[in-house]
Amino acid sequence: MQAERHVRLFRNGRNQALRIPREFELPGNEAIIRKEGDRLIVEPVQRRSLLALLATWEPLEEDFPEIKDLHPDPVDL
Repeated sequence: MQAERHVRLFRNGRNQALRIPREFELPGNEAIIRKEGDRLIVEPVQRRSLLALLATWEPLEEDFPEIKDLHPDPVDL
């Protein structure tokens, strides 16, 4: 059974808004909203992992220059 609760709509500037009750709070600070008929569907934005983001990048096709001297100059402390 789905939980439900009666809420009031109000105006926030030129936008219509509603307060989301605590038991329906979504994680994060962004959401996706879409309309299906008379229904509004609100879903949290799924954060992509770093690995998922890196998997979308194209590999680099360039050669990096060789680094010859990896030893820093000595420092007196």
